[in-house]
Amino acid sequence: MSTDPVPEASVAEAPVIEPVETPTPFSRRPNAVGSPPQHYGNPLGEQRELAAGSAIVDLSDRAVVTVTGPDRLTWLDSLTSQSLAGLAAGASAETLLLDPTGRLEHAIRVIDDGVTAWLLVDGAEGAPLAAWLERMRFMLRVEVADRSADYATFGTLAPVVELVETSPSQIPAAAPNGIPLIWRDPWLDVAPGGHQYAHPAQHPAAGWTYAEVLVDRADAAAVASLADVPAAGTLALEALRIAAWRPRLSTEADEKTIPHELDWLRSAVHLNKGCYRGQETVAKVHNLGHPPRRLVMLHLDGSEGVLPAPGDAVLLPSADDSASTEVGRITSAAIHHELGPIALAVIKRNVDPAADLVVAADGAQVAAAQEVIVPTDAGAEANVPRLPRLGAVRR
Repeated sequence: MSTDPVPEASVAEAPVIEPVETPTPFSRRPNAVGSPPQHYGNPLGEQRELAAGSAIVDLSDRAVVTVTGPDRLTWLDSLTSQSLAGLAAGASAETLLLDPTGRLEHAIRVIDDGVTAWLLVDGAEGAPLAAWLERMRFMLRVEVADRSADYATFGTLAPVVELVETSPSQIPAAAPNGIPLIWRDPWLDVAPGGHQYAHPAQHPAAGWTYAEVLVDRADAAAVASLADVPAAGTLALEALRIAAWRPRLSTEADEKTIPHELDWLRSAVHLNKGCYRGQETVAKVHNLGHPPRRLVMLHLDGSEGVLPAPGDAVLLPSADDSASTEVGRITSAAIHHELGPIALAVIKRNVDPAADLVVAADGAQVAAAQEVIVPTDAGAEANVPRLPRLGAVRR
């Protein structure tokens, strides 16, 4: 049974939020390009250092929203896709805020320190998320604040033990309530209550030890200590993220995206929790239908020397190569230090997984081979048999 989960819905344009200016020394390092730096002159070398856990990434343009008060976790639990009511102090989670029709609005990385729930989001999400949560407080005992100007985010793939012990990649994590603010990405494995559509022999996230650490921007000693920490640019992190099949809201999602299309039930959706906004679509597609699109990783032909950009069309050539049909769009692309040019794309569900595709990029036709993430038969987990139509003739 194939179900188009929801009708079209009007989506208001989010306001343009200027990135927070980073006070860290990273953008002033030699050869730094961008702020936060995309690279420091050696993107592939930086990628290897980051993958080895010996470098960190300046993500200080990302946003931080806090929720305090005794009702904070049960309140967030009631609004979003993950089971958060029992989140232990120091534990990490990921949750999604959906619209009433089940489409993605915010992807939220959550840490709770026993006093405050810290919500980590991409920079453009911070102010809209804080404003929406403020409107949803009603009579509950919660307080919402945008703390992006007070805390900077840094990324690392260092093993967890190295985040709390002395190591070259140690980051001075803020701990305003006694617990270091370190978010550990649950993408490493299927979260309790979650579901994975991908079925490779070994999921590439098996080695994904990614974490984000918050640093107090006002702590001069902490900020100064970062000057000696080896650094990698955001391009290095993007390449490793793509190789791990890790979706990101600001790149993989558009105004129509539902979680199933990106295999996000793996880490950010609890299928057995109570009601929340958009749950009907989540349950309907997972149990009875199929997502209309699917995330795929593409291995790209690098002979043209062209790396596709987000938004570039993914094409399915006809059998005789006389014409091509657009079947999707590139969402992220990078040069990986081992895999070469790779990309994530969202394509139509019914595209043959064995079909060779082409990406129209900068005037070139770049050949692309699929590596399936979300299979064509994702969904319909309830395995409900199809009933014959009333009046149908049996043959």
